[in-house]
Amino acid sequence: MFHMFVFFCLCWCRQIGVFGESVSVTEGDSVTLHTGVTEIREDDDSLWKFGAEKSQIAKMKKNKQIFSTYDGPDGRFRDRLKLDNQTGSLTITNITMKHDGVYQLEIAGAKKSSKTFSVSVYARLSVPVISSNSSQCSSSSSSSSSSSQQNCSLLCSVVNVGHVTLSWYKGNSLLSSISVSDLSISLSLPLEVEYQDKNTYSCVLNNPISNQTRHLDISQLCHTCSGPPDSVSLISLISAGSLLIIAAVGIFWIYRKYRKTDQEVETSTEEVIYTEPTFNKTNTEEPKVKEESHVEYAPIMMR
Repeated sequence: MFHMFVFFCLCWCRQIGVFGESVSVTEGDSVTLHTGVTEIREDDDSLWKFGAEKSQIAKMKKNKQIFSTYDGPDGRFRDRLKLDNQTGSLTITNITMKHDGVYQLEIAGAKKSSKTFSVSVYARLSVPVISSNSSQCSSSSSSSSSSSQQNCSLLCSVVNVGHVTLSWYKGNSLLSSISVSDLSISLSLPLEVEYQDKNTYSCVLNNPISNQTRHLDISQLCHTCSGPPDSVSLISLISAGSLLIIAAVGIFWIYRKYRKTDQEVETSTEEVIYTEPTFNKTNTEEPKVKEESHVEYAPIMMR
């Protein structure tokens, strides 16, 4: 008896023409709900309804040339509906989250049929943002090696999202992911990579109909942390520092030496006193014998 009832229901549904279809669309785009026929017959009436309340949003009576659309509950469909006069298909333009729900098409005429559409509206996705947490730098050391490898802490974030999945990929391999079904929520997903890692990493935000990807540039984000130097680097730094100190001392000693010599020369120069010579004029002329006005002659005695 139960099998007979199921068979009857299937036959009835096939005769009535009950079909269901799921449609996904991005917020801001347009979507067309197709009737599945190339042309509505002249004596057929088409009626579009929306939501659990089955509010009438469009009506078509081809024989009476009636092609009408309605604003629907709270006016959410105002200036957004377009009805195809030939096929009866309904187009919703600039769709929003308010238009998410169930749409039902009823065609009445020589043959009754109906069709149901489940429309899912998804927010337009933004590109994830990758940032580095410079305040958290960790190092992982291997027991077989004394050197340590520095890791970079990263964070991939998105804001005001819903019904999405946020994931980290290494090449094409999934590393980690987080999903959320709520609306208008912020998500973040951490990741640690090595500074010298040459692999390609990407953060992907996706929903059932679209995705946005941000590729990681390690050279730009992972350069703020510096780990402890190894023994070779430390010896090199100490040697270089010692050479610089010796060179500085040598230069200072040479400078002091030449400075002292210059000061001694300057002091000697200051002690020399230069005087101008003084010349006295000497009278070299022989004194002239004054002529006497009176001359006396004495007799010469001969023996």
